[in-house]
Amino acid sequence: MKILIACEKSGTVRDAFIKLGHDAISCDMQPSDSDFGPHYQGDVRDLLDYPFDMMIAHPPCTHIAVSGAAWFKDKVLDGRQHAAVSFFMMLAKSNIPRIAIENPVCIMSSVWRKPDQIIQPWQFGDEAQKTTCLWLKGLPSLKPTNIVDKGEMVEFASGKRMAKWYADARGSADRSNIRSKTFQGIADAMAMQWGGDVRQGEQDDLFGSAS
Repeated sequence: MKILIACEKSGTVRDAFIKLGHDAISCDMQPSDSDFGPHYQGDVRDLLDYPFDMMIAHPPCTHIAVSGAAWFKDKVLDGRQHAAVSFFMMLAKSNIPRIAIENPVCIMSSVWRKPDQIIQPWQFGDEAQKTTCLWLKGLPSLKPTNIVDKGEMVEFASGKRMAKWYADARGSADRSNIRSKTFQGIADAMAMQWGGDVRQGEQDDLFGSAS
């Protein structure tokens, strides 16, 4: 299948699909961290009219994630939140027949609709917690592949608790990219369950023969 991975810098999801024989390309305003597969550095809107079979999108969550609710007032006043919602909806309304949009818990649940599924990395073999919402079109919910420990948590003097992997990223200049990167287990599940291994002629029956 021809697959667009929108707003992905790491290349994690793109590479998972390519390794199973799919024609996948990532797109982001920044260069890709991985040169394993093709990457368009630019505006995703430049690619949306290409005849893709599937899009997995990771729109920026900075202005809509509920973790940043303390700054919502300013982001509403200057329009940043409206722009972020509009970008999210632009992807959701694409004519691409199969779409998955990934984001943390965010205002889209009330502004638009609740996600079709909420997953965690520990359901797919990675010992970590990261609540991940999926809005789906033409795709089934992901099935957990390997239930493991939920991972270490840290507690601050304020009483706030946070996943250790997430807290550890605070001191990194690249913390935004570290925190937004898709865990490998989830990427592999997306590729296998939504695409299948076309190298072996085993593409999921949901989509029929490989395109």
